[in-house]
Amino acid sequence: MTRSHDNASISCPLWRRLAALVYDLLAVVAIVMVVGLLCQLATGGQVVAAGAHATIAWWYQPLQGLVVGAYFGVSWWRGGQTLGMRPWHIRVVGTDGGRVSPGQALGRVVVAALPLLLLALAPWLGLRGAVWAVLAGWALCFAPALFDPRRRALHDLAAGTELHRIG
Repeated sequence: MTRSHDNASISCPLWRRLAALVYDLLAVVAIVMVVGLLCQLATGGQVVAAGAHATIAWWYQPLQGLVVGAYFGVSWWRGGQTLGMRPWHIRVVGTDGGRVSPGQALGRVVVAALPLLLLALAPWLGLRGAVWAVLAGWALCFAPALFDPRRRALHDLAAGTELHRIG
């Protein structure tokens, strides 16, 4: 069933999607902790090697990224909502108002994660500067939602999705 885009009440305001993102941050922290624990148990505590400089196994951070990305992508594809979106009564839908396809969910995850590449600037900016760069990148990703009539962020525009208020 297709919904009309003329009804502004179905579009999700930026403040509501950011509030849901704060809730999702709690879920992400829990996921990262569980994956970290499982990796430590599986490697006998060798994921992080102590020494003059602590080193992390090459596969650990990509694994964490994959698991967190899967949390978002599968949540959007299967039910249109993450845990954080449920209490705020918002759902990701295709621009036709229908269910998000696996490709749209993947595209949304990839575009939303792109600012994380700015962490590579840490050797030049320091960790604090690189984290600020990531936050600025995310702010730019959400900026279109302030001006778009359907309140879509950059990852929505790229993936052909939008957020609707439900219930």
